[in-house]
Amino acid sequence: MSKSKKKSAKNKTAAAAKSAEKPNAAAETENTAKNSKTAAETQKTAKKPNDAVNIEKAAKRSADTNDERKQPPKGGHQMPKIDGSTVKRLLAYIFSSYKLRFFFVLICIVVSAIVNVIGSMFLKVLIDSYIMPLVDQVDPDFSKLTRALIIMAFIYASGIIAAYLYQRLMITISQGVLKKVRDDMFEHMQTLPIKYFDTHSHGDIMSFYTNDTDTLRQMISQSIPQVFNSVITIVAVFCGMLYTSWYLTIVVVLFVVVQMFVVKNVGGRSGKYFIGQQHSLGKVNGYIEEMITGQKVVKVFCHEEEAKRDFDALNDELYESAYNANKFSNMLMPIMMNIGNLQYAVVAIVGAVLALSGRGALTVGAIVSFLQLSKSFSVPIGNVSQQFNSIIMALAGAQRIFSLMDEESEVDDGYVTLVNAKRENGKITECEERTGLWAWKHPHGDGTITYTELKGDVRLHDVDFGYVPEKIVLHNVTIFAEPGQKVAFVGATGAGKTTITNLINRFYDIADGKIRYDGININKIKKSDLRRSLGMVLQETNLFTGSIMDNIRYGNLDATDEECIAAAKLANAHDFISRLPDGYDTMIDGTGGSLSQGQRQLLSIARAAVADPPVMILDEATSSIDTRTESLVTKGMDSLMHGRTVFVIAHRLSTVKNSDVIMVLELGRIIERGSHKQLIAEKGKYYQLYTGAFELE
Repeated sequence: MSKSKKKSAKNKTAAAAKSAEKPNAAAETENTAKNSKTAAETQKTAKKPNDAVNIEKAAKRSADTNDERKQPPKGGHQMPKIDGSTVKRLLAYIFSSYKLRFFFVLICIVVSAIVNVIGSMFLKVLIDSYIMPLVDQVDPDFSKLTRALIIMAFIYASGIIAAYLYQRLMITISQGVLKKVRDDMFEHMQTLPIKYFDTHSHGDIMSFYTNDTDTLRQMISQSIPQVFNSVITIVAVFCGMLYTSWYLTIVVVLFVVVQMFVVKNVGGRSGKYFIGQQHSLGKVNGYIEEMITGQKVVKVFCHEEEAKRDFDALNDELYESAYNANKFSNMLMPIMMNIGNLQYAVVAIVGAVLALSGRGALTVGAIVSFLQLSKSFSVPIGNVSQQFNSIIMALAGAQRIFSLMDEESEVDDGYVTLVNAKRENGKITECEERTGLWAWKHPHGDGTITYTELKGDVRLHDVDFGYVPEKIVLHNVTIFAEPGQKVAFVGATGAGKTTITNLINRFYDIADGKIRYDGININKIKKSDLRRSLGMVLQETNLFTGSIMDNIRYGNLDATDEECIAAAKLANAHDFISRLPDGYDTMIDGTGGSLSQGQRQLLSIARAAVADPPVMILDEATSSIDTRTESLVTKGMDSLMHGRTVFVIAHRLSTVKNSDVIMVLELGRIIERGSHKQLIAEKGKYYQLYTGAFELE
């Protein structure tokens, strides 16, 4: 692509503006923890994209706010109630792939429960028909008793086998469901807009995949089968008790009423706090992730004590929720067990009285059998009450997971796509092979298709934008970037430089104006194709666990080893890579901890080079590189930028001197534009910045 002449445009004078903010504005308006104002204060800074600034702000929270947050919430957590849709969606996951297995689990549970009842009722026959007659015999014959005991052993063995089978199946079902949930969650997360990640704590998002899914695992593998088993056992045992003695059944029912009252009052209170515990845990994880990421900044500014105070406030909130949840939960089982023991004693006394008085036709065997049944009746009720809290906590986790899945995906209504192309007889045609020529494939309403060569002509016309409607951060911005031009943005932090590049990528959509790419409104271009035509090198480097070669190839998964090495040489990264123990096969983790900041930045530049896009965006790309390395990288960058449209954001003005056009931004407005010589001659804001009369903030 040949370099075209620069287009001049009228300078736009800066007008007074209230304020201009970066994506932090969006971060401050949305918060996952909306249950309290003070919790929202804690989370604010964790969601902002500029890590160093955010960690510093997080460490500077006032002592008054800390004291306010440390006070325990009044009346517990006012969390939204779990509705039936959460349960339905969760059951849909279970039945979608494991319907037959789950049905077999239910059969095994029924068998296990019925065997338990039959075993208890068989005690009556065993005592009355086999043991008691032997008491009066001088020379007892134990053969019949032995056969009865063998039959009883087979009955219990079938119950044990059924219990083993359903527990093994539930492990398969629970792990399969969790895998499907995590897959769906991650798949949907990839479709979410950048705004979601700017406005949600990364630690809280991680909590979806760890704590919340773990509560689901516990519920599916343990709580659900235990509840089913308990309910079926209760029904079967109740029928057995009625058959044995309806007098004693009335006594048991009276105790059940007392147990249900306890479950409602004690268990209900713990359930509310378990929901709060899940939300508080997500906030704690978010804050820990924030502090780990910014630990150097915390150390540098000596904010360890403030960080500990903030953590204590969040941890106290989690402690209050967890303490109250487990307090009521742990109280419940002992109370239920003691009520059950009292019931056992009362049933034994009443049964003995009835047997001695001749009422109810009760025998010794019947009393023993009924006592066993009553024990089998009270224990499942205690189990249900105990599992109730686990189910509530799991449903709270499921609700959080589904809230992520319900987040609106990034809207992409574009229909113009990027295709490989070639010239035939002066016309551009689409082809399968990669030719180095790209074209925009533009279908029209009448069925015709036109192809426009991808040149890298980017134009912004009177663009207004705000991360939130009430705060406009870009005002009437007009930029013409012709193919092959290098356009630089300079200005103080918050002037709107990075915001402009976010709009070109369509990470956010503009409020007013137009952005055209090769004459096509970017709203018509599919976002994936638009971003495929753009390469970005950010100030903050992001590497991935894998080899050096894999990290470079991330820019173009089809690139050969030779192309990756050529890109590394272009970025002047080849020398240091060659000195590594395994060269390009050296393994690094996601933080790139074994590499210096400058080396990580060189890899990110090589990654952009192997992508070979027609438009490059360099956001402080050389900020982490020393001056000597910068001179080497600049040569490589000049080769990389040759023939491409390039947008450069830099505070170091020496890196933008050779730009074709330099835009000076202030409070979201372009106040000066021109070449380096032109702006120096005008002796305006750029002149002040370059000569040091005015320093960038």
